[in-house]
Amino acid sequence: MKRSRSTLDSLLEDLNSGDDSLAEQAVHQLSTRGEGVLPALIAQLASPEADQRWWATAALARIKSPQARASLTHSLADQDISVRQCAAFALREQPCLEAIPSLIAALSDDDRLLARLAGDALAALGERSISPLTEALRSENPAVRIEAARALASIEDPDVIAPLFTALDDASALVVHWAELGLERQGVGMVFYQP
Repeated sequence: MKRSRSTLDSLLEDLNSGDDSLAEQAVHQLSTRGEGVLPALIAQLASPEADQRWWATAALARIKSPQARASLTHSLADQDISVRQCAAFALREQPCLEAIPSLIAALSDDDRLLARLAGDALAALGERSISPLTEALRSENPAVRIEAARALASIEDPDVIAPLFTALDDASALVVHWAELGLERQGVGMVFYQP
């Protein structure tokens, strides 16, 4: 047991070493240990060092667990933008219903990469995010509407058709573009000609 603990300690040291190559290897090895490493990684999310929080978030992204998803959702509120981006990217790979309010809020972030990653994470939730994304289409902020339309356009569910039709009247050309693309993906509005 002691040997295993020192191995975990050494992996955490590598994770926090400042050497990206060592940290990446540590992320991979930590992820093979499953939920047993969650307490150590979650504790690292409280580090004053943004780099340590980022690597902990990256490691949590690879552990499929409700506790990991809850921690990733918490990281969406981190003060460092790179940590928030990492968390949003991870939530695309591990869709989490509880993250929907935070992901919707991230659509309005000044950092457009974070907003895009949040949209991707919402799209990964499929039909479960259609209602909140439809609400986001009503935002006064055109950037929010663009990301909401883009996310809806990538969800393969007939329930996106009505909000995308509504979005065709949006003042933003990009919202209209994504609405048209989404409707095309749904097979709506396509005209077939007899040769």
